[in-house]
Amino acid sequence: MRLRSIIVFIIYILCSVFKVNGQIVGNEISVIVSPDHTDWTYKLNEKSTFTIMVFKAQNLLKDVKIDYELGPEWYPVERKEGIILKDGKLTVSAAMSEAGFLRCKVTAYHGEKIYTGQATSAYEPETIRPSASDPSDFDAFWSNTLEQARSISLDPVYELLSDRCTDKVNVYQVSFNNIKSGSRTYGILCIPKKEGKYPALLRVPGAGVRPYPGDIYTAEKGAITLEIGIHGVPVNMEQPVYDILATGPLDGYQYQNDNSRDKNYYRKVFVGALRAVDLIYSLPEFNCKDLGVTGSSQGGALSMVTAALDKRVSFYAAIHPAMCDHKAHLSKRAGGWPHYFYYFTPTNDQIATSDYYDMVNFAKRITVPGWFSWGYNDDVCPPTSIYAAYNSVSAPKEFHPYLQTAHYWYQEQYEEWMRWIWNKMGLDL
Repeated sequence: MRLRSIIVFIIYILCSVFKVNGQIVGNEISVIVSPDHTDWTYKLNEKSTFTIMVFKAQNLLKDVKIDYELGPEWYPVERKEGIILKDGKLTVSAAMSEAGFLRCKVTAYHGEKIYTGQATSAYEPETIRPSASDPSDFDAFWSNTLEQARSISLDPVYELLSDRCTDKVNVYQVSFNNIKSGSRTYGILCIPKKEGKYPALLRVPGAGVRPYPGDIYTAEKGAITLEIGIHGVPVNMEQPVYDILATGPLDGYQYQNDNSRDKNYYRKVFVGALRAVDLIYSLPEFNCKDLGVTGSSQGGALSMVTAALDKRVSFYAAIHPAMCDHKAHLSKRAGGWPHYFYYFTPTNDQIATSDYYDMVNFAKRITVPGWFSWGYNDDVCPPTSIYAAYNSVSAPKEFHPYLQTAHYWYQEQYEEWMRWIWNKMGLDL
């Protein structure tokens, strides 16, 4: 039974990052872009030189055609097309006079196939300042929202999922009231079977519409785990159901009512995460002192929100958090996913609303220890945007960069992430 739970957990991690495609792994052709500083970090106005190399079977590919773009991430200032690399190699250089990230992005053509690679140099990122404004009624808005939601009973419903239980852990699908009666949040709750008081971990999800398996593996180490969905639907249905929702009523959910702070889609999402904390505190097996929250991308943002708005949270860990510094795009600087002001011409209401849902403003209100990690090549949650929020955190924090990663994580990065969380809960590593 323990082996089965470990296998399920590994599959969960893999499927949350990659689409499973049988035995297909990687490409024979690889595009390597290497900055000339090993730490990818530069001073303002210092030249960053990128070496572009295209390999086939680990040998330089001669006479390959490439395009490249160079400049601040999301806003390149130099583009070249149809360059032939006689020996498979090219160097290009640029610099930045303002704090941020300089990206060299390359597209290579071989036969009928297209291959890409990139690298991103950091220019004094610790000095990046946010574009977000801090509304004078920010605290009142969220305090009133949570007070209204918590005036309604949680009304939790537990469904034992016997096929997922192990000899050490009971697994439930749980649901509870969110922002109003009948508006439910669903999740997978794992509770150790052995009698005792346990720490707890809340897992909050990245963007998308999908089922969830629950974190059985961490629960078997001796912790309560709750993994929630955000869309108000059960989280143990078959994938085709979620595919229909994702292309139907939940298509573009991140933009729904983005011009209203009261009707914004994320209002109930944020509240759902906070009410999940209420649920954990209602469990007789919880030790009522050790509660962490973690997630990546959208889940990284939700981790920051939960830590900021509920002081019962004792630690949080965020991987490449989304929703950072929305208004940066208005100044032609990379803002965070979902990039409200890059794809659309904003209204004044959209601009004003964004500040209530910007991680910069939640970051300022966090008081507990946090662990962060992201890569400089992330083009979904650009490092410029994340640094704007990270630099706004005054509470104890750790940043663990994995420079080459984009919107995914390495095995070493994942293991470091989990070790930190387990250590905070006093679990065996």
